[in-house]
Amino acid sequence: MSDLTLSNLIMPSPFAIRIEVSPDDIDAFSHVNNAVYLKWLNECATAHSAAVGLPASECVRLDRGMAVRETRLLYQYPARLDDQLIVANWVTKNDGRLRASRAFQIVRELDCKTLLLGASNYACIALSTGKPVLMPDIFKVSYQVAPHVERHLSLDLDLRSKLII
Repeated sequence: MSDLTLSNLIMPSPFAIRIEVSPDDIDAFSHVNNAVYLKWLNECATAHSAAVGLPASECVRLDRGMAVRETRLLYQYPARLDDQLIVANWVTKNDGRLRASRAFQIVRELDCKTLLLGASNYACIALSTGKPVLMPDIFKVSYQVAPHVERHLSLDLDLRSKLII
């Protein structure tokens, strides 16, 4: 990620992935279909989970997972074929019991425009039953909210209102 791209992120120190828009992502209106953005957010969250020690295989072994309860997407500009994108995310809430949240931002590298802001709320579930359960300790630790994220959200109420569902 370039310094210019990093400076256009809503908060410092994200976990981020790169995406190149492919023909399969494009709809009849010659831009990325809205459902594809949600897929990219999931890919970013899944990669982040794996990076902090919770790949899908470990969640299955623990019989625990974080299920999306609600997602809010604010589309600002369209992505088009061959655009190079940064999909960034930050854990913004973790009550250490049942619930956690993430904020997302998609930025086009070419012009550093924010294409999308998003937020998802999650609940910890037993994968075998789908019922809510208390988080295992590894979830509490791996999905901690970084102090700089808490500080940033407490100071920027406009951003907070966009990212908190």
